Amino acid sequence: MTTLLNILTVDPTNQAQLLEMLRENINTVIHTLDGWISTSLVASADGKRVVIQSQWRDNAAVAAMRSDPRMVAYFPKLAALASFDSIVGEVAHAAEA
Repeated sequence: MTTLLNILTVDPTNQAQLLEMLRENINTVIHTLDGWISTSLVASADGKRVVIQSQWRDNAAVAAMRSDPRMVAYFPKLAALASFDSIVGEVAHAAEA
């Protein structure tokens, strides 16, 4: 399994709008893509950041998502609200209560 982390930096006045846009994309596009397993959104308390944590079958599924025409059309809309950085990797350690 591959984990994709996107860290988005947003003006606090736009965080709610960004979250709604992300939820809509997850519900209409992301969940239909081959290799997608799960996505969580984490909103910072100060309103300045949103972290998207997604699990994918493998790196090829992440690459396919990024090149999907629906996502290619979506990225400029996302960039209009927030700057972002991505990390693709494998979970190195996890702990649970």
